[in-house]
Amino acid sequence: MQKVPTVYDVADHAGVSIATVSRVLRRPDAVRPETRARVLSSVRDLGYVPSGSARGLAGRRTGVLGLFLPGHDGLDETAPPAHTGDEAGADAAAADAATATTADAATADAGASGTAATPLIDDRDDRAAPAPSGLYFDEVLRGAEIEAWRHGFALMVAAGRGSSREVMVNDIAGRVDGLAVLSQTVPADLVSHVARRIPVVLVADSRPGDDIDHVGVDNLGGMRALARHVIASHSVRSLVYVSGPADSPDEADRRAGLDEGLREGAFAGNLRVVPGTFGRDRGREVATELLVGGRVPDAVMCANDQTALGVLDVFAAEGVDVPGRVLVTGFDGIEAGRFSRPRLTTVRQPMAELGRAAVRAIVDRLAAPEREPQRVTLPVEVLLRESCPPAP
Repeated sequence: MQKVPTVYDVADHAGVSIATVSRVLRRPDAVRPETRARVLSSVRDLGYVPSGSARGLAGRRTGVLGLFLPGHDGLDETAPPAHTGDEAGADAAAADAATATTADAATADAGASGTAATPLIDDRDDRAAPAPSGLYFDEVLRGAEIEAWRHGFALMVAAGRGSSREVMVNDIAGRVDGLAVLSQTVPADLVSHVARRIPVVLVADSRPGDDIDHVGVDNLGGMRALARHVIASHSVRSLVYVSGPADSPDEADRRAGLDEGLREGAFAGNLRVVPGTFGRDRGREVATELLVGGRVPDAVMCANDQTALGVLDVFAAEGVDVPGRVLVTGFDGIEAGRFSRPRLTTVRQPMAELGRAAVRAIVDRLAAPEREPQRVTLPVEVLLRESCPPAP
């Protein structure tokens, strides 16, 4: 039987040190291109495959980070795209373009929450740099995958719901060096239990009072800016807000932002709050109920894009004029909103950057286990499209 090649064989074949081979396999960007090419050529020639167990024993680490997602129907709709290595530049270019477009408008939106100003962008002509395609979870996953690769880690992804969550979280926690957990996916006591063993970061979770690293977006500021636009620019007198799940931290912040925006816009009309699920089907149900009851308001603001797209589905099928008869808005900035009819006004959050920031938080915690817990809040922007356009 042929001898299985080792890292020593690769180093000898390529004429480099064992440490250089390790860097090429873990952090290829940290090695000069010619050296990297020589090592990778030796890896191919010898048929070398790194041993995860041996590496773990040597460094007391697995070289793997974990991402735990909720068991969500939308997660099955699209598969995460493979990264090409150019995404970081593309994301940065998109951010620069959006910033340049909105610098003047941003100064008007400093609000009571103390967060940074949220820009409003006239996106009716698709002038804002588009976000990569995908749903919310796909984009978070994509960003986490890219950032893990940049730091020399593989990414293990798991999803679960109900009674399976505890078993799955404990299982993945035993296989990784650190774990990112999406909001409300895992009970707080289980998060605390896992955090005693490995670094844990909570993503899109604003719950105070714990010792866990958090990464999120400015949900409050984004919804506040959008609500103020709806009221001030369109003289809305009746408004339906379709919420997210009651236990969602995102929903809590967005509802708080809605209330602030309505107060700042001196809204004196009728507000009706309808419970939602963040799902497109629920949006269709709400729109149908509004039509059957003859209670179509001046505006329907939804806690996320999927709900808003469901509302648009029904209004389009029934011939309801959007935005002539009723305005519709969402929150998230998923790609589908750019292709709805009419195109969806929304608050775009940096979903891929959320995944990247989560991985960076884990890597930082691995490097400095004793540092104080960090809370990172990423900025958002309002994209004004045809479903709720800028003021006439």
